[in-house]
Amino acid sequence: MPFAFAPYHLFPLAIVSPALLFLAWLPLAPVRAFWRGWLFGLGMFGVGVSWIFVSIHKFGSASIPLAALFTLLFVSVLALYPALLGYVTTRLLSRWRGDWRLTATLGLLAVMPALWTLFEWWRGWFLTGFPWLNLGVSQIGAPLAGLAPVLGEYGVSWAAAFSAGLLALILLRPVCRWHCLAALALLWGGAWLAGRVEWTQPVDAPIKVALLQGNVPQEIKWLPEQLQPSLELYTGLTAQHWDSDLVIWPETAVTAFHHQLKDGFISYLRQAAMDHDTDLLVGLPIIDQTTGRYYNAVMSLGSHQGFYRKHHLVPFGDFLPFEEQLRGLIAFFDLPMSSFSPGPLEQPLLQAAGYKVGISICYEDAFGYEVIRTLPEAAFLVNVSNDAWWGDSFGPHQHLQIAAMRALEGGRMLLRSTNTGITAIVDHRGGIVSTAPQFQVAALTGQAQPRQGATPYVTWGNLPVVVFMTGVLGAVLLRRGR
Repeated sequence: MPFAFAPYHLFPLAIVSPALLFLAWLPLAPVRAFWRGWLFGLGMFGVGVSWIFVSIHKFGSASIPLAALFTLLFVSVLALYPALLGYVTTRLLSRWRGDWRLTATLGLLAVMPALWTLFEWWRGWFLTGFPWLNLGVSQIGAPLAGLAPVLGEYGVSWAAAFSAGLLALILLRPVCRWHCLAALALLWGGAWLAGRVEWTQPVDAPIKVALLQGNVPQEIKWLPEQLQPSLELYTGLTAQHWDSDLVIWPETAVTAFHHQLKDGFISYLRQAAMDHDTDLLVGLPIIDQTTGRYYNAVMSLGSHQGFYRKHHLVPFGDFLPFEEQLRGLIAFFDLPMSSFSPGPLEQPLLQAAGYKVGISICYEDAFGYEVIRTLPEAAFLVNVSNDAWWGDSFGPHQHLQIAAMRALEGGRMLLRSTNTGITAIVDHRGGIVSTAPQFQVAALTGQAQPRQGATPYVTWGNLPVVVFMTGVLGAVLLRRGR
């Protein structure tokens, strides 16, 4: 399953792998299905989110055994989702054990795809959410991705899971193969046609953009003596691109609070931006000097000035749960700037280069229902990140793939500036227009086309998918009762 996602992009595996899992569940009692689902989850998440180990060991200074233990605990908890999915599925199907044809058909085409989708949706918000390795994201660049502007990521996940059910039914009951193949052709053909629709429209001329990638090593980024070299690095890169309409710096490119630099560096930068008729979006921390709370933020400079404060924080990254018990236990729990406060849920959109912009900071772009809050007002999307925490692992590639899904769902171009990569320009169909090489100082230049209008997903969000999946399960339960 993990190889269906970036950097391998073997999207058919997101159909084949669940199909084999569904077949493995069918003959089992609920408890055995639970354990088989848990083992599947260990493999899926153990490989797919192995970048957790890199963060804990390399940047958290934990020993290899300790980092491996924390990673195993994290993966073991995530594996409970497919484990519970297997248990609930077989529990629902146990009523029809005497009629294996009905059991197989209902299980593969109704119960399993619907429950898979609902469990992904649940994982996307429970305990702050971890919507990583969702089936729908793997289909970026595949025909099923055409459903994303209509039904969102979870709608694409259902289409992939339903396709897996059809494939499994072909393997289990060859007599049904022509009906199943026809259904597959109808689903994939319809998704491809939906992907040809232009849900949003360009407005005005494209703007010229420059996305900066400072490649400041994570080990030294927050050291006090690194502040001045970092500021000089980013101002030097910016000075080379004053001909751009918009220049974007990555997450916490400035490693000092706004008020500490307000009258000096930031004042100079604002004046330079105004002199060159260029707008800047700069990642930096800001602090409320009255309450002492500090925020991970993006600041706009130039024609408009304002702040966006990160709302959806990352546990153990932006803040530390159970801080009194864990702080000081290992170095990983004492990372710099790991006590951020969440910004307000509703914030006015920043303006840059004459347009309103939908901002997300790092992990926030994993939550489609949060990104669409900025639409349809925003003319394009901006994500600033620091994926240096994941080193040279699957993580940065998977994160870019997730960001591309947000562009596709919203029908907007997405501009992504990161510290070490992968900095990228993504078109409104989720296609990667250009990227900067990882682990190099770079300035990615290009054009961004502002757009207007709303996709169906922007209008309705996840509600239609959740209601439909719940209705499918309700119909199955009603028949089960009869």
